[in-house]
Amino acid sequence: MSPLKTPLGARTTVYAGDIDLGLRQFMLKVYNYMALALVLTGFVAFGVSTNAALVSTLYMSPLKWVVMLAPLGIVMFLSFKIQSLSLSAARTTFWVYAASVGLSLGFLFLVYTGASMARVFFITAATFGATSLYGYATKKDLSSFGSFLFMGLIGIVIASVVNLFMHSSALTFAISVIGVLVFTGLTAYDTQAIRQSYLEHEDEELRGKKAIYGALRLYLDFINLFVMLLRLLGDRK
Repeated sequence: MSPLKTPLGARTTVYAGDIDLGLRQFMLKVYNYMALALVLTGFVAFGVSTNAALVSTLYMSPLKWVVMLAPLGIVMFLSFKIQSLSLSAARTTFWVYAASVGLSLGFLFLVYTGASMARVFFITAATFGATSLYGYATKKDLSSFGSFLFMGLIGIVIASVVNLFMHSSALTFAISVIGVLVFTGLTAYDTQAIRQSYLEHEDEELRGKKAIYGALRLYLDFINLFVMLLRLLGDRK
């Protein structure tokens, strides 16, 4: 095995085989966290949608604003505080966030048919998987696309807020199409960034937090890609 020089502080020489094995384990942990979060979100969303009392309470009362905004507050807290949180606290916050997203997305089961949601989910999974694999394997530096994708994301957020008042079907369609492109690009970009972050620190607890944060980034890409595709391809009841 050939030694690789890396800026890792006390340990400056590691071996390619060690990196490959450790990197695979790290990425597997990231994907496992993300997959479990998606399962939790799905179960919570489906459970809420099948309970008439919860549907009435969460989506047909002023509490709906709490349900809509709570995930935003939690994800901002986790993003800004993950460095100061313990590993167990960061993990718990991540699960709470995934459950809160499930509460906010339960209404999708009331709007779209189950068959179309399943179809779109598999389309999303295939798109996400192929794009994430590209981001992991490519030798091309994708960091130059980061600012462009971020601007696209900001544009989507602004347009979505405006459309809350306009209720324009044409704007909804445009947001969805642009959203698919942006979140597909972000999947590749985030995967490469997560892969590169593996080499930055040797501390196991910090790597554990990085795995959670990486899973959060990919989870957000997947969920948003799913919602955008559902708007385009889903069959309404």
